[in-house]
Amino acid sequence: MTMFITTTAMNDTILQLLSYDFFRNALLAALLSSITCGIIGSYIVARRMVFISGGITHASFGGIGIGYFLGMNPIVGAVIFSLLSAFGIRLASQRTDIREDSAIGILWSLGMALGIIFIFLTPGYAPNLMNYLFGSVLTVSDTDLWMMLALTILTIAFFSIFYHTILFISFDEEYARSHKAPVELFNYILLALVALAIVLHIRVAGIILVISYLTIPQTTANIFYSDLRRIIFLSIAISLLGSIAGLLISYYLNLPSGATIIFVFVLCFALAKAVRSVMIKAGLRKSVQNK
Repeated sequence: MTMFITTTAMNDTILQLLSYDFFRNALLAALLSSITCGIIGSYIVARRMVFISGGITHASFGGIGIGYFLGMNPIVGAVIFSLLSAFGIRLASQRTDIREDSAIGILWSLGMALGIIFIFLTPGYAPNLMNYLFGSVLTVSDTDLWMMLALTILTIAFFSIFYHTILFISFDEEYARSHKAPVELFNYILLALVALAIVLHIRVAGIILVISYLTIPQTTANIFYSDLRRIIFLSIAISLLGSIAGLLISYYLNLPSGATIIFVFVLCFALAKAVRSVMIKAGLRKSVQNK
């Protein structure tokens, strides 16, 4: 009887939350984020580009600072700065003697420094940067949702049409070159998608945590599958379920939503590792990864 009352009360609470625009926006943002980050994040993990993505993420703070200083939408400034940083890392590592990790570190530091300087120079009241640094999915606006939807559609279309080429580039770039695939063009397009995914999801998880959306669910899925397509679908499911669970937990415990969602992702990863250990002992891991 007590369990029935508790379940009924929880259902009533969820229905009440769904009556609020901000919570419905948060759920839609979680869905779009899960799809976009599930696809692009799988590419990042397959290409071992986590460090590059982290550099782009932190460099975007420079665009946010410049956006505030110029009186424009900070997200627009972050998009421009992130794209320039992504292409700059690629060009610096290819056409100069600067190593890629060094280029990432330089642009990472430059972006953060410029963001702080321009925010300091902005006249008037200093903006609250907590939402940009740590994110809050509950603050996602209708405009943010439309931009996220556009990116989701673009990402699905691009990966659906060019899946096999992306697969070749992800796992064997030299093999793709030998078959005269436009490797460089795809590298720049995919870098642009990575940069856009990072910036448009700053509202959801923040500069500090957004890289987790792009890596933890995908790494968790990679524990069970090595096939890119299966990793994409499983990481989308993990990301969506983790986002919804994180939202509900953050509501009941009055915790920051972005950080709570990432914490749930980490718990999922730890659970997956434990399940894999059990499967190894039972001799089942090989049969699962071959699927």
